[in-house]
Amino acid sequence: MFFNRMRLSCNWILTLLLVFAIPSATGAQESNRPFVFAPQWMAQAQFAGYYAALEKGFYQEEGLKVEIVHPFATQDLKERFSSVEADASTLPLTEAMAMVAGGFPLVNILQTSMNSAMVIVSRKGQDPRSLKKAKVATWRSGFDQLARSVASGRGLGFQWIEAVYPVNLFVAGAVDAAVAMTYNELLMIRQAGFDPTPESIYRFKDNGYNIQEEGVYMSRSYYLKNKDRADRFARASRKGWEWVADNPDEALDIVMSYVKKYRIATNRTIQKLMLQEVLSLQLDPESGSREFRLRTDMVDKAGEILMGSEAIKRKVKAEELLP
Repeated sequence: MFFNRMRLSCNWILTLLLVFAIPSATGAQESNRPFVFAPQWMAQAQFAGYYAALEKGFYQEEGLKVEIVHPFATQDLKERFSSVEADASTLPLTEAMAMVAGGFPLVNILQTSMNSAMVIVSRKGQDPRSLKKAKVATWRSGFDQLARSVASGRGLGFQWIEAVYPVNLFVAGAVDAAVAMTYNELLMIRQAGFDPTPESIYRFKDNGYNIQEEGVYMSRSYYLKNKDRADRFARASRKGWEWVADNPDEALDIVMSYVKKYRIATNRTIQKLMLQEVLSLQLDPESGSREFRLRTDMVDKAGEILMGSEAIKRKVKAEELLP
């Protein structure tokens, strides 16, 4: 199952690379066409900073016309980016490293996450690590390299059950546990009436696996040809996140307008809790501030984890991801 999973990831990597590698216009055409940004998931507070940068005019101040294009929930990894010509996308660090190790150079132009939000939640009130060979729900769309690698390295023998919405399987009792994000699925599990005990939530951040997650990436070939546009997009996006941190209530209004636009089944309470958690995860664990940088030590740690489970075949250095 694990190596089948890796073949799927490679297929998705190739598709994403081809999308990023689509020849773009040059000169005046390039400067006039929209910058297409494709977040990794549906509209929600996870992407509030980019919405704010667009709605408050920060991209326009940088001379950019930006289009934010969200995928459908039912799109798998291979389909997700094939429907749009994306100039940049969000990716967890571990997924980006897998791409680079597979021979597809990427550049991190902005790092928003400074901590891991990933957890595994048990339905049985037990430490998920005690549930060897358990059925564990995870996303069909991927982005769970850390959970799979750690479980593989520990010899837990989990049966990974993929679904568009893993929470549904968890609530229905079809699985023993589920991979979740503290800013998303964990909130949904609690809203569904479950009250997981601290012992039943395995937090990677608190167990030696605090790996940065979401950052904004583009192909290195695109970056080298469009460095100025990439830098302007990164500056405006950072300004957007800083504005969100200072104006969370107004930012939530903007988020809800996008939720309504894309007809997402959620509510303001969940989105408010999500935004609070996302902003908290952006604080560096040592300095306590928003640094928006890729940490070399976390890249090294992620490499050890991924290589230990044979998810990647060679070490990826932080310099390979930086501009």
